[in-house]
Amino acid sequence: MRIADRIADLGTETAFAVSGEAATFAAQGNRVYPFHLGDINLPTPSTVVEGAEKAIADGKTGYCPNAGIPQLREAIASNVAASHKTDYTAENVVIQPGGKPTIGKFILTLMNPGDEVLYPNPGYPIYESQIEFHGGVAVPYGYVEGVKNFELDFDSIERGITEKTRLLILNDLQNPMGAECSIEEHERLAEIVRAHDLYVLADEAYFDMRYSGESTSFVEQPGIAERTVVLYTFSKKFAMTGWRLGASIGPKEIMEVIAKINVNDESCSNHFVQYGALAGLRGDQSEVQAILDTLEARRDATVNGLNAIDGITTFTPDATFYLFPNVTELMERKNIKSYEVFRRAALHATGVSFTSRIHFGRQVDDESNRYIRFAYSGIDVADIEEGLGLFKEWAER
Repeated sequence: MRIADRIADLGTETAFAVSGEAATFAAQGNRVYPFHLGDINLPTPSTVVEGAEKAIADGKTGYCPNAGIPQLREAIASNVAASHKTDYTAENVVIQPGGKPTIGKFILTLMNPGDEVLYPNPGYPIYESQIEFHGGVAVPYGYVEGVKNFELDFDSIERGITEKTRLLILNDLQNPMGAECSIEEHERLAEIVRAHDLYVLADEAYFDMRYSGESTSFVEQPGIAERTVVLYTFSKKFAMTGWRLGASIGPKEIMEVIAKINVNDESCSNHFVQYGALAGLRGDQSEVQAILDTLEARRDATVNGLNAIDGITTFTPDATFYLFPNVTELMERKNIKSYEVFRRAALHATGVSFTSRIHFGRQVDDESNRYIRFAYSGIDVADIEEGLGLFKEWAER
């Protein structure tokens, strides 16, 4: 069989490979404490479920407009315009079957083969995969440890810009680090974007997943909304990961192209799920707040458990459901140089399953610190405390 050459450039979401290993380990009769996958083991709010059920009963099971049902586009536009201090309308919103499709469609719309795209690394691995699959050149930029959390490494951003640079991907709030940009970082990045005439994908999948403070969007910066596509998803805030619904939000001219790609890719997003999401946006938000309260308790338990381990330090992020602990000292003390050896040793000794830096983009040559990622969205507090107790015993042995 002859597979197309381009498939060699298509990567994958490597956290799912770790999930498969953990499942195999559990099937052998072992206890697993799942910190590896950013799924949410909490029920979707009843407003969403009942809205979708009603839509099914009302016959909303056929095709719908390829850009999404007008009511949902209007509701998202109104919601995001208020939170992002913009003037978005329904024309600026195109519904997608999840958050992830916006990444590829943004790249298809604005990148020609050979164009260079700046992307965060460590970062969501699908950025790198989609850039290269569509014939672009993926240019990584990094982060540095700040006082409260990780911060953009502006030196690496500026070094990465050439005359071929066309796009920049910004993940704010960030997976895997749990980091978010300050206003000062947004201002400095906006200067760079305007100076080099770049277009931006602002991946804001975790914009509403916060425990304190207020999220700010890059599109609030002067001259940025007209050159930025926002990635919006229902997966996180409404615990709808398996429902697969999101949106692309941005300039009308770009949205028209993305809607055209919708026609070619999937015709339209699921009809009745859109009505469920609409009910979620319009309905009582107490169940959404309950999800956040539960995740905050899990965050605190995970942060406390990790920081109690000799050789591990981690920040306490105000948002997302990820931690990116520094394990440099611990790996050195255990004389383990390989991330995969470290990860598998921990799994088999304790049942604690996590991903590491290498699951979030290719390592660059000058990396000296070592990091792992803990997602606490799919594990209860009691199991967090029990699992990290075992992890501490192993780590300090």
